[in-house]
Amino acid sequence: MTDDATAGSVGGSADDGGVGGDAVVAPVDVDPVAGGVVEPSPEDRQDPEAVREAVVDDVLAYYANAEPDSGFADYPEEAFVRESFFDFGYLEEYVEIERRWVNEPYAYISVLYDENEKEYRYHVAEPTLDSFEQYVREDLVSFLRNSLMYEEIDEEADKRAVFEERTKALVRDHAATVEDGSLWKVLYYLRRDFVEFGPIDALMRDPAIEDISCDGVDIPVFVYHRTHRDLKTNVSFGRQRLGSFVVRLAQRAGEQVTVSNPLLDATLPDGSRLQLTVGGEVSTRGPNFTVRKFAEEPFTPIDLIRWNTFSVDEMAYFWLVIESNRSLVFAGGTGSGKTTSMNAVSMFIPHGSKIVTIEDTREIDLPHENWIAGVTRDSASSDGPGEVTMYQLLQSALRQRPEYIVVGEIRTEQKIALTFFQAMGTGHTCYTTMHADSIESVINRLQNPPLEVPMGMIQDLDVVSIQRQLFQGDRRVRRNERVTELVNRGDDPSEIRTIDVFSRDPTSDEHRDTGDSELLRAIAADRGWSTAELNRELRNRRRVLGYLLEEDISDFRSVASVLKLYQRDPEYVLEQLDSDAPKLGTVSA
Repeated sequence: MTDDATAGSVGGSADDGGVGGDAVVAPVDVDPVAGGVVEPSPEDRQDPEAVREAVVDDVLAYYANAEPDSGFADYPEEAFVRESFFDFGYLEEYVEIERRWVNEPYAYISVLYDENEKEYRYHVAEPTLDSFEQYVREDLVSFLRNSLMYEEIDEEADKRAVFEERTKALVRDHAATVEDGSLWKVLYYLRRDFVEFGPIDALMRDPAIEDISCDGVDIPVFVYHRTHRDLKTNVSFGRQRLGSFVVRLAQRAGEQVTVSNPLLDATLPDGSRLQLTVGGEVSTRGPNFTVRKFAEEPFTPIDLIRWNTFSVDEMAYFWLVIESNRSLVFAGGTGSGKTTSMNAVSMFIPHGSKIVTIEDTREIDLPHENWIAGVTRDSASSDGPGEVTMYQLLQSALRQRPEYIVVGEIRTEQKIALTFFQAMGTGHTCYTTMHADSIESVINRLQNPPLEVPMGMIQDLDVVSIQRQLFQGDRRVRRNERVTELVNRGDDPSEIRTIDVFSRDPTSDEHRDTGDSELLRAIAADRGWSTAELNRELRNRRRVLGYLLEEDISDFRSVASVLKLYQRDPEYVLEQLDSDAPKLGTVSA
């Protein structure tokens, strides 16, 4: 079930098994002139004693409301929780700004402010273990390894149930004289290291973390926080344990990594993307890994509007364009949010439509039922049998008669690009992402080697959205830079005329509508709408999106419910906006 139950450390040396700390998530104030992080205001600073009492009260309240577990141990006494559960020493060195439980009552995270270095830090707090508790933990780890080594367990739920049963029985047999509070702390670490993600489990549980990066031996793990961006944590790994943990991560992904094959790209069971390197030959600072977390709840169009990645007008435009079977490409640099935006606007696809998605690693998540999700597969051996490529999946998709085809990314394989555009030319609505920072770069990449897509096929593309990751002061933000239509197809097969429909003003950080869209005029002509009817339809969609934004309805299922309801009966939805009925999105469509 695991091959290293003590793979790293939090708040101590990599080999002392120590833990302690805290962590949190809050907006970082930025000086727009100097571009530096502003020192937190007095009201943002948490009183150390208040922090201690709040944490202790949460732990006591949790145990007070929990069902008794007479088959294992009594819950900890109040004195034990106050004196022996968490180490609050970090409050003497740093100022806590925010705090969040990620695995109550055993793990919380805090965003701290370092007044000496004038920077924010990310801190993981877990129960502290004294030397005797650490000895009990190590002893039980050995017993568990021997007990579970030959277990054949297929399902994750069964794995957890068997572990819980075996562990509690083992504790009863081998640690009967250990204090109850200590048993609960040790049980937490056994769960964490055998069936969860070990020392990075708290980071994996924090929904505000997008990336987790371990760069080598005895180097603090860094996280990419949705608000605070890059933060140094109090988690680190020693050489031996980092090597073991990297191998364990590969095994969790169902893959093998060796010195002769030291690089791995894979997908973890929760959908997160994993890249890792073993050994020191190709990574001089030691083994390393990066986890790009998979959001349990995909971001919605409302989320992107709230963050000003897109405007309401842009989303209303995408809604009508997608519903009218026009094809899109989202382009931008690494980390610009291309896939996130493509996933979000794909919620506008009519719910009865058949969709096929094709990816190297699973990132796209849709609320639609008529959806085939394809993922590539590497060969199990070096000679190639068993490999399933993106090209094979794309060819297969064309035989499945989908109305919409979503390809994770077009990179350098010509046959994938040609097949993608061939599908577009034969009546399929297609979406994908690619690396390019302008509409000119998109067209150049498609036209020139290695892709070499003929201009006549590129003309079947309707819209390109350019995204960038930008700095506002000291903060990095994601913005749609412009939305461009490709028009005038068929007049001259050697040229493409482009029209910017939306563009961003960097001075005001506003998205501006140019008022010039040949695609919307073509959609109106297809549907028999007058200009007034087209404008009314766009206005109605802006109104629905504005309502969801104003009412703070942005979760995946609620937004999907409203979009589905609008597709079925738009007049009913519009009537509900001004009525006293329950809020849209709070009832099933």
